[in-house]
Amino acid sequence: MSVVVRVPVELAFLLPGRDRAARQRRLPFHPDATLGHVLRAAGVPPTEVGGLLLDGVPAGLAARADPGGLVDVLPVSRPQPAPPGGFLLDVGLGTLARRLRLLGLDAAWSNDADDPELVERANAEDRTLLTQDRGLLMRRALARGALVRGSRPDDQLADVLDRFAPPLAPLTRCTACGARLTPVPKAEVADRLPAGTRRTHDEFSRCPACDRLYWRGAHARRIDAVVAAAERHGSGSGGGGGGGGG
Repeated sequence: MSVVVRVPVELAFLLPGRDRAARQRRLPFHPDATLGHVLRAAGVPPTEVGGLLLDGVPAGLAARADPGGLVDVLPVSRPQPAPPGGFLLDVGLGTLARRLRLLGLDAAWSNDADDPELVERANAEDRTLLTQDRGLLMRRALARGALVRGSRPDDQLADVLDRFAPPLAPLTRCTACGARLTPVPKAEVADRLPAGTRRTHDEFSRCPACDRLYWRGAHARRIDAVVAAAERHGSGSGGGGGGGGG
């Protein structure tokens, strides 16, 4: 006796290599297994599921299949609502976290948090956990999560913006810690500026959390390109301001 899990083409990569062409995986039937258990056994994190059909009828993760049952997985509709508490990224997505912050998004990140800590923080702060670790997304305690596609930061950023379409506010957050930047008079920070910057720049922002200074510096062109690409992607910009890096 068995149960078959069938996925759409965009989720075929989640299945073992031998099952990807057919886009389905046959699993042993267990009478006590919920559809949530079946999906995890097939390699599909529940976070990547937009809906389920059990023998053609809509069903939830707590439902149980009969022997010979067919479980059709529906993809998550894009864009899905942006997370109310912002994002939390795992240790492998530090560059993506900085780019999300560059666009004004609330993106928390730590380089030493383990899996249980990530799940606990995501739940406590009502954040969506972004990761490329499917095992992390399989944890039953996790309330919100998303599997980030792409091996390059540019592709990862495009995937997150496509999935959530969050309103953007470029250059309003500290890329180091994520806090909102505040304008600061040049006179207050002049003693901290390189001589060339003091001569050529007049507008500055400061991070109230880590005291990092920002101005439109040498990396402005590259930063502008990242922002422009994000805005071309179709997300709306929620505002401007802040600083371009320094």
